[in-house]
Amino acid sequence: MPNSTQTPSLTNAMWRGFRCRCPHCGEGHLFKSFLKVADSCEVCGEEFHHHRADDFPAYIVIIIVGHLIVPMVLALETHVAPPYWVHFALWIPLTLVMCLALLQPTKGSIVALQWHVGMHGFEAARKARLLQRS
Repeated sequence: MPNSTQTPSLTNAMWRGFRCRCPHCGEGHLFKSFLKVADSCEVCGEEFHHHRADDFPAYIVIIIVGHLIVPMVLALETHVAPPYWVHFALWIPLTLVMCLALLQPTKGSIVALQWHVGMHGFEAARKARLLQRS
């Protein structure tokens, strides 16, 4: 059973969110489907229904994938200069796979960040954790 009286550090909470786990206990599932955040943790009961991740995870994923793909595209084009169909066959699937692979972990990290700092509906839970520690 997790230690529910100890609040994890911001880094630890965000890593737990990146692994799609509850930022509080690290054991429960954060998502009930691909991008649908669970209403609460099935292990510790922490509530997540008031998160407001919205489009921010998608923007972060676009930035990360863009910064990885664009240099590779430019390097291939300058050194090999393949036909355009090779670019389409290589970069479109790679971009889609990278975006889909990073979207849920990134959203989990954003929800964990909101949970840890007490944004939106998480203020009451954060105050309760702080009172419990003191």
